Amino acid sequence: MGRQRIVNQNFTSAGASFRGVFVPRRLLFNVHLQIFYAGQVLPGIYRYSSPHQTVSQQSRLPDTSEGHVKKVTLVAIFSIATLLGCAHAQQMDAAFGFNAVHATSASQASSNYYPQSIGGGLTPSFSADFLVIHNFGVGAEFSWRASKNAYQISPTSSVPFRPFFYDFNAIWVPRVTRSFSPELMAGIGGENTRFYVAPSCGINCQNYATTNHFLGHFGGGLRFYVTRNLFVRPEAHVYLVHNNNQFSSPYATRYGASIGYTLGGR
Repeated sequence: MGRQRIVNQNFTSAGASFRGVFVPRRLLFNVHLQIFYAGQVLPGIYRYSSPHQTVSQQSRLPDTSEGHVKKVTLVAIFSIATLLGCAHAQQMDAAFGFNAVHATSASQASSNYYPQSIGGGLTPSFSADFLVIHNFGVGAEFSWRASKNAYQISPTSSVPFRPFFYDFNAIWVPRVTRSFSPELMAGIGGENTRFYVAPSCGINCQNYATTNHFLGHFGGGLRFYVTRNLFVRPEAHVYLVHNNNQFSSPYATRYGASIGYTLGGR
């Protein structure tokens, strides 16, 4: 398997040297991936430069990974804001929780996907929703891996990484009893993965590269109200990630529990 070597860089702002690692050519997924290119080093983070030059002094290449994700996200935010501006919310909810993310293991990756799972680790999450009419409304969620995981680029080398998931949904929360309400949601969002390719490098400096992928989202939960406004919610979510070939499959699931609070309605 051919390899492309990342050049050594010295960081005066970090006060330490960062030694280059070998990157398998199998990691060169396509021309849109900005982490590793054949013949170049980590676009957006490093370029060939003289010793003792800080990262912030080096030129950067543009982020080319699925730029339409940002456009879709802006459209979703604008649509939610417009909907809320046209109607008074019957009910508002906010919740914070802890989850686990499960995905296809590295050993089960198909030939079109890299043998690295995006699953594992504790995943905190935050969610909020506004019910506008007849228990229907809009909501948004954000979740992230609490600790960094190791992305194996060779049997002896790895790069720390951390995935983030965000989504905007249509949501339905019917009231079954005074203390119980199920919820169902579906929407779109994005998967953002940060690859920490160097040590911390100071102010106005970025020590990671990112990939962004559009995703579809389906989720549900069961709200159990312990008081009139405070609820506990076990929940499960499914992500369908477009072009997620940096990892072992285009699917990921998140399941866990949240504690939330309801304003209005009920």
